[in-house]
Amino acid sequence: MTKDTPVIGIIVAPGGDMPPGLQQLRAEADVRLIRTQDEFDATLPVASGFAVYDFRTPFIRHANFAKAGNLKWLHAASAGVDAILVPGVVESDFAVTNSRGVFDAGIAEYVLGLMLLFAKDFHTTLAYQREQRWQHRESLLLRGRHLLVVGAGSIGTAIGRQVAAAGLTLDAVARDARADEVFGHIHATSELPRLLPGADFVVISAPLTAETRGLFDAAMLAHMRPGSWLINIGRGPIVVESALIEALERRQLAGAALDVFDEEPLPAGHPFWTMPNVVVSPHMAGDVVGWDEALGNLFVENVQRWLRGEALRNVVDKQRAAAVQDTGGAAS
Repeated sequence: MTKDTPVIGIIVAPGGDMPPGLQQLRAEADVRLIRTQDEFDATLPVASGFAVYDFRTPFIRHANFAKAGNLKWLHAASAGVDAILVPGVVESDFAVTNSRGVFDAGIAEYVLGLMLLFAKDFHTTLAYQREQRWQHRESLLLRGRHLLVVGAGSIGTAIGRQVAAAGLTLDAVARDARADEVFGHIHATSELPRLLPGADFVVISAPLTAETRGLFDAAMLAHMRPGSWLINIGRGPIVVESALIEALERRQLAGAALDVFDEEPLPAGHPFWTMPNVVVSPHMAGDVVGWDEALGNLFVENVQRWLRGEALRNVVDKQRAAAVQDTGGAAS
């Protein structure tokens, strides 16, 4: 390596190893694994780029980017950027990129699987099997049911496309209303109270922003159709957990599937663990076999693009995102 070799920092959790797919960067860059504050402080003045794999790290939140003389971009190894889009990043001249597209297909299949689980009552079937109990029942047909997607980005669109193939009808809401190839028309988020009563399934795939934090409170949940299901693969704080627990306990909703929570890991003793109409998964909806290598490959491609002077993939509009950004949440 020479003094002109670009320095790339990979921020991982304390004790973490080099993420899959990134070893190949060592042929083109001085790759530094960042686990501690001292390692970050030493790398910041010379780094050309950082890839953030640990979204609970305080390094970005507390960084003095005035010392980052060579920094060209900051990359999030996730679709969401709420954990790294802090004021110092928004006000900087360097680019922010994310991992949009890596998780889309996996999350879409995961959501369809949860919808089938609810409609076909698979959790009861498995419980009866463990009891060796022969109990005939009828199940529901998904075809002809109605899905409302909250958050029509790349993940929400993939969910819509997957679910439409199963014969469901679709609606979607997002920050801005617009025409759309998959949904036909995407409604503004302000239309939620009007659209919720017509939905059998409501899937939250929105990012965490000032506008979406606490969006599904008691008043919003009250608009949902009795007997409908809520699936959240977006961000935990979009749903007010106490309000959801109450709605589930009084059977206003048939059930909920939650992959994200206010606090992660979900604490022992939390009501969601034992509620019979709740499915809890540990923030894994998009983590199909090979997802971590796909993340690495995307970042490597961006490094190679930068070295060739080409445009980076998945550049985030920092100013637009910051207009609604709520940096109080955690991403993963």
